[in-house]
Amino acid sequence: MNAGLLVNATICFAITISSFAFAWVLARSEEEHNDKSKPALWSLVILWSLVGLTYLPTTIRMIAAYLSRENLDLVMYSLAAVPFSFVAVPLVFFILYVIVGNKKISAYISLLFVLFGAAYLMLLFTSGVIGPIVSDYSSLFTINSDIAINIYLMGLFVIPTAMIIGFLLLIFLQKMPKHLRYRTALPLVAISFVFDFMLTDMITMVDVMQLVARIFVLIGTVQAFLAYFPPMTLQEKLGIKKYQYELYDDEDSDIEEEEDDLDV
Repeated sequence: MNAGLLVNATICFAITISSFAFAWVLARSEEEHNDKSKPALWSLVILWSLVGLTYLPTTIRMIAAYLSRENLDLVMYSLAAVPFSFVAVPLVFFILYVIVGNKKISAYISLLFVLFGAAYLMLLFTSGVIGPIVSDYSSLFTINSDIAINIYLMGLFVIPTAMIIGFLLLIFLQKMPKHLRYRTALPLVAISFVFDFMLTDMITMVDVMQLVARIFVLIGTVQAFLAYFPPMTLQEKLGIKKYQYELYDDEDSDIEEEEDDLDV
């Protein structure tokens, strides 16, 4: 029995609670959004719920490894793989909807990533995994299919990451107030943090690297919360009198509409 596994379980549990809490707070803010911004809001709710659903069984996995319960460890790994496979779907929908503003187009393109996720799961479950390999700090599995890993890397990681980078570039190329840049760029950076390190978590075979990746996932979750709900001191510094959640505001001026199109 290794205390490092309990530390790992604690970090995973913290990610779970933080993600579910964040998703719940976002869902509770629905009344503050107009009808046009609600699809983007709920895509974020689903995104953070999937992160929580990934790390809830992962928490149990680490406890199972600590108790030398290999069968339970494997079952929890399989359960965690399901929400993990579809994390890219709401992310792609969110970015496309904010840029394009068309719910149907965003949904149709997001459906392609559902197919990528389903293909990844099918190969994962048919090919199986190697493990668990229990170490001082973690329990590790190796996916027994290079095709499954390539599908995830190319279809579910590279494309969404490129979309995030492109969206960030678009934000920084536009002239906008400092507070608006904060409200748009930092959430995307936080989501990228979580998204990238979740992949590192799932594919690494180095226990310390996996533990570090989970720490960064937790940091990204906290960063995302602060991006959407900044503390009062930061609001005053950036000149945010009242934090705005709307993506669109038809009654505002053209400049404000352009700003709101990038805001959540």
